Amino acid sequence: MSTRFVNVDRTTPMLLPPDLREWVHGDDLVHFIVEAVSLLDFSGARVNRRGTGSEQYPPSMMLGLLVYCYAQGLFSSRRIERATYQNVSVRYLAGNTHPDHDTIAAFRRENQGLIGSAFVQLLRLAKEAGLLRLGAIALDGTKLPAATTRQKNLTYAQLQAQLGELEKRVSDLLAQAEAADQAEPEASELPAELQEAQARREKLLAAKARLEAQARAQRATGERTGGRSARGQTLRAPARTTGPRPD
Repeated sequence: MSTRFVNVDRTTPMLLPPDLREWVHGDDLVHFIVEAVSLLDFSGARVNRRGTGSEQYPPSMMLGLLVYCYAQGLFSSRRIERATYQNVSVRYLAGNTHPDHDTIAAFRRENQGLIGSAFVQLLRLAKEAGLLRLGAIALDGTKLPAATTRQKNLTYAQLQAQLGELEKRVSDLLAQAEAADQAEPEASELPAELQEAQARREKLLAAKARLEAQARAQRATGERTGGRSARGQTLRAPARTTGPRPD
């Protein structure tokens, strides 16, 4: 009986447009971030107010993109750009759009004050809503005494201390993102000559043929030399001894 395999079809177009919501599990953090970001004020974001030039990405989406990726430990703008193609949750958050790494980095640098403030508000919303973690960001590790953190009504000093710690966390995350952008090398991508399908297949087939030719040449060389090693020494079995074995 022949083995049966699942049919993996990468070429047939979908008859209906995909619904990105069906690709993201209900417990994914991205749902919380999308809804929380929608509650924040982005009127102070730096955008082109004249409305000329190319369409701009909404500041709310860009902040959500940064928050979600930073919460997943993804700081480099190049890697975030690639995630909008490769990571289903990020692709859903970005609405199947793909801001490039220069746009992502520029948004973070030009709106750093707004991002810091909005990010802190989002963390406070998450903590108040009962989340102990926002991805890799712990929300229950404040430096306040445990007794005070359990109180519903914190004093002004306690609130300021809690706010100050959240602001420091956000500042550290933004600094980490800037450092990642400064240190990140060019992304590992296919060279231009391998990006077109037909050319790529031709190069792969040619490479395979060369490797097979090399293998045939090596076998032929081994047969002509009678099994000599790479150093030219004939491979021989150990000589048998005819005398009595030593005790």
